[in-house]
Amino acid sequence: MVIQSNTAMRIVFRVDASIQMGTGHVMRCLTLADALKNQGGECYFICREHPGNLIGLITQRGYHVDALPYMDLSQEDKLQNHNLDLAHASWLGATQKEDVSLCIPILEALKPDWLIVDHYALDVRWEKALRPYCKQVMVIDDLADREHDCDLLLDQTFGRDLKDYIARVPVSCEILCGAEYALLRPEFSQWREYSLERRENSQLKHLLINLGGVDKDNITTQILIALKQCSLPSELKITVVMGGTAPWIKEVRQQAQDMPWATEVVVGVNNMAELMAKSDLAIGAAGSTSWERCCLGLPSIMVVLAENQKIIASKLEEVGAAALFDVKRLSSVSLLSSQQIFPHVLKCMSMAAREITDGCGALHILRRLRNKG
Repeated sequence: MVIQSNTAMRIVFRVDASIQMGTGHVMRCLTLADALKNQGGECYFICREHPGNLIGLITQRGYHVDALPYMDLSQEDKLQNHNLDLAHASWLGATQKEDVSLCIPILEALKPDWLIVDHYALDVRWEKALRPYCKQVMVIDDLADREHDCDLLLDQTFGRDLKDYIARVPVSCEILCGAEYALLRPEFSQWREYSLERRENSQLKHLLINLGGVDKDNITTQILIALKQCSLPSELKITVVMGGTAPWIKEVRQQAQDMPWATEVVVGVNNMAELMAKSDLAIGAAGSTSWERCCLGLPSIMVVLAENQKIIASKLEEVGAAALFDVKRLSSVSLLSSQQIFPHVLKCMSMAAREITDGCGALHILRRLRNKG
């Protein structure tokens, strides 16, 4: 579907990735950027050079990146310089004021129609300071824990209530909440029909493991070790997907060689939708990939790796779209019970998951950006 426009929009994304914060923020912004570019938009990125950043990937995807220097602050500097009222202030690698001063000349030169910010360490102070240098501001958030000055706010969390944001944004701000707005790459909606059809006769033959793009605590290895104690089909195939910046790839590959089932470790894949569509069960983090699994009706065992994932996990488990497992119990409780892999259990979970999102969220956002532009 082509959204007609007489003039190309110019959009600047302020977003980061790192070992600490993971890759999800950048990946969803890239999804929106690709959708905008396909409609003739001009997209630019501003990213800080955190350890584990994805600046190289963004550049490979054809976008210009203005890189901000990363400051490895001492603990004393962090206490003195950061806005301690923000829970994730340390994720910025600078103060908001310092970030603003570096962004202003970039925005002055680009004069964007939209400034899109996806960062837990930035709030209303940063947004107000940069408003004079763009036409409109969009915020992508999951936390509902701070105030924003924006024209459009997106929280793609399933079950999120608009009331969580009404008092935190201007009266004129349009708030979009819910997984129907999830920013998924177009291949997920393209693989949806195939994926849903093959689940009519669900049997566990292919297990997919993906703990996000980083998995800084090496939960993947712990899961592989725990699986060895489970009673699983002898013909089972396991595929482990890891991001290119993940710090434990070598250790995971070593553990994969010691598995009683054929286990493959793949890094930096570009066919995630296909892998999910051809899998029968996933073990994954309760982050942004939750919406990818739901779009494809992929049953999943979720683990919570960050505080902001708790609401996602609880809501999906509540409606039967996934099962939640506490990683702290990996050494004491069976990760997968025989009941969880019964065909009818997998099918019921798939039926619930597919209702969460159809994978067309980016098109909904495009319409809003055009209409408000």
